[in-house]
Amino acid sequence: MLSFFKDYKIFAIVFTIVSIIIVSIIYNTLNVYQPLPIYQPTMVQPELVDSTLHYKKKYHKIADFSLTNQNGKTITQEDYKDKIYVADFFFTTCPTICPIMTKNMASIQKDILNDDEVMLLSHSVTPEIDTVVQLKRYAIKKGVNDKKWNLVTGDKKQIYELARKSYLAVKEDGDGGPFDMIHTENFMLIDKKRQIRGFYDGTSPEEIERLLDDITILKQE
Repeated sequence: MLSFFKDYKIFAIVFTIVSIIIVSIIYNTLNVYQPLPIYQPTMVQPELVDSTLHYKKKYHKIADFSLTNQNGKTITQEDYKDKIYVADFFFTTCPTICPIMTKNMASIQKDILNDDEVMLLSHSVTPEIDTVVQLKRYAIKKGVNDKKWNLVTGDKKQIYELARKSYLAVKEDGDGGPFDMIHTENFMLIDKKRQIRGFYDGTSPEEIERLLDDITILKQE
């Protein structure tokens, strides 16, 4: 009788171990990789999207652009061709959320510094103030690496149109007129096909961690 219970105990232990292994294998098999969503205008809060795009359900991409960076270089989509990048909108004289956003963007820069697939792009929403000289001064102060991160200025209407019609990033309806002012804490993750793959609160450390995780996921595609 004692031998039977001893044998049963050993069987129970072996069975438990085998069961755990089998369950783990099944879990890992079923836990299929889930790609990030491809954001379309109809998937975003309507107030963040230009009214001309409220109907659009597919094929949304970041439009072509031509802007000037902190070194006076013209920056276009060609500079981001075949790159994953994080985009935001800021201004150098902002006393509120911009310093936090810039600090967090610098943190991302540190993480991707040796990653040739990933870059950063920050658009000034006060281009009349943020000249090349001002952007360069700000870039040096904030530790911007010119090879990884472009701070861009240029035509105000183009920048505002990018914010509303491409990045789906801001609530204000301003079209870049002299008295218009838009701003957002959003960071946008853009893939190599110029598609939006994520929105993040650029002032939140937790959101920055989520963004970095999503970059890793995106690189697996």
